[in-house]
Amino acid sequence: MFNAAQISVIQRNCIYLQNIYYHKTYTMNDYVEVRLDVTPCDENHTDILAALLCDRGYESFVPDENGLTAYIKKEQFDSSVFRQVTADFPFDATIDVKWDTVEGRDWNSEWEKNYFQPIVVDDMCVIHSSFHKDIPSLPYDIVIDPKMAFGTGHHQTTSLIIKRLLEMPMENKSVIDMGTGTGILAILAAMRGASRVDAIEIDEFAHTNAVENVRLNNHPEINVILGDATALDSIEPADIFLANINRNIITGDIASYSARLRDGGIMILSGFYEDDIPVINAEAEKHGLKYVDHNTRDRWVSVMLKK
Repeated sequence: MFNAAQISVIQRNCIYLQNIYYHKTYTMNDYVEVRLDVTPCDENHTDILAALLCDRGYESFVPDENGLTAYIKKEQFDSSVFRQVTADFPFDATIDVKWDTVEGRDWNSEWEKNYFQPIVVDDMCVIHSSFHKDIPSLPYDIVIDPKMAFGTGHHQTTSLIIKRLLEMPMENKSVIDMGTGTGILAILAAMRGASRVDAIEIDEFAHTNAVENVRLNNHPEINVILGDATALDSIEPADIFLANINRNIITGDIASYSARLRDGGIMILSGFYEDDIPVINAEAEKHGLKYVDHNTRDRWVSVMLKK
């Protein structure tokens, strides 16, 4: 029905409405906004519901504590799919569905006003889009135009790793950023003095966006690679390895991650909840990685490991 890779893409891309804005900016299509209220509801319910809808052409997802709002191009909308989605839903829950048409408009303007606002981390780093004008002057100024990619710094997992990178010595360190999204973590690593930064992204749209953001921030030395964990085979081992993906992908690929981390190197993992730490640590230990510590925000967590 769906696999771990599909769930990973959903979890990384559905947090913000940014991906639907990207489509509408370029096509000005009308969309259908579908509201699905789930009882009972938690993160697993909304993640899997999003994965089921993704298989049926839905492009964007905004989860909340009561359910999910999903978007699809008007010409692709078919109300009959909800019978099958409900049948395939693997939880004992009630799903109430309603929908409405959303007409095309200036989505960049809507996004700027309502969703993507500048973010400041630890009074050291400001993250903003190219259309933002009133921003503070801080040591690290990162310009991100996210489009289809996950990673503006607003989500807990991204900000947790940003805090790590601001605290860690980065000068002359080599870095691999697995699942780079917008490229935000790779860009910050380069700004902080990393000697080599390789950024890998499996999604073609996100890869293109990361390349654009690297150019916006004037860090052409960052090597942005389109691919999955197999792309690591052509990269030299690094001093620091970053992966903000999800638990299933991380545990499935952590052997490849460890193989590209130098002895004594640091791995920072995020994209999962505090309850997942024992599962992550158990798999990490099989591949020579030792737990150092973790930090949390709203149940999300980043874990630091050492090889």
